[in-house]
Amino acid sequence: MANWNDPNMAASGFPGSAHAADQAVDAGLRSYMLSVYNYMGSGVLLTGVVAMLAHQSGFTASMVGSPLMWVVALAPLAFVMVLSFGINKLSTPAAQAIFWVYAAVMGLSMSTIFMAFTGASIATTFFATTAAFLGLSLYGYTTKKDLSGFGTFLIMGVVGILVAMLINMFLQSSVMSLVISVVGVLLFAGLTAYDTQKIKSTYFYVHGTDFVGKAVVMGALTLYLDFVNMFTFLLNLLGSRE
Repeated sequence: MANWNDPNMAASGFPGSAHAADQAVDAGLRSYMLSVYNYMGSGVLLTGVVAMLAHQSGFTASMVGSPLMWVVALAPLAFVMVLSFGINKLSTPAAQAIFWVYAAVMGLSMSTIFMAFTGASIATTFFATTAAFLGLSLYGYTTKKDLSGFGTFLIMGVVGILVAMLINMFLQSSVMSLVISVVGVLLFAGLTAYDTQKIKSTYFYVHGTDFVGKAVVMGALTLYLDFVNMFTFLLNLLGSRE
């Protein structure tokens, strides 16, 4: 039986064989990226629903100031580390389950924004972030420009932002907080385009293998983090406080 991925088919002499192979790759890529966006979007939706329910039920107010607050705040980081460093050992269903639990716990962690910002400003910022994310991700998917050269710069920028945030926990500088928010928005805007192109490129390495399902989860997690961080920095920058 012929294999569309067989490089010999392109030179097999059968009319349209190379074109058929290209079409198969394009269809597979579209299906792959759609799965990534579906997981990512569903994760963001789950986070939002959990955050609202936690706030409305009074759970958020009850955990503020308690040891549980630290557990909820640090738990998402633990899930990200498990997925990032243990993905090769995890089965696809296990990776998917961890992603959903992570998104739910992240909702508990982010529920505190409803105590700090008005509902209207949260909604406005969410839709602004969504529009920006879609545009940037579309650019990353369609551009012919190689964005890989920006990767090191962007990751170094994220590390710098984390260090600056840690320092500002002690300084409590409003000016520094403003600078961090502006730079944070720009960094994760760039990462959205960069990561989209990287996820697209990953497909050509994993399609047809058992790793493709886990690659979808990791791609969704990457874009989820880009979206949530861009939203958080933009909210700190533009949100109206209670």
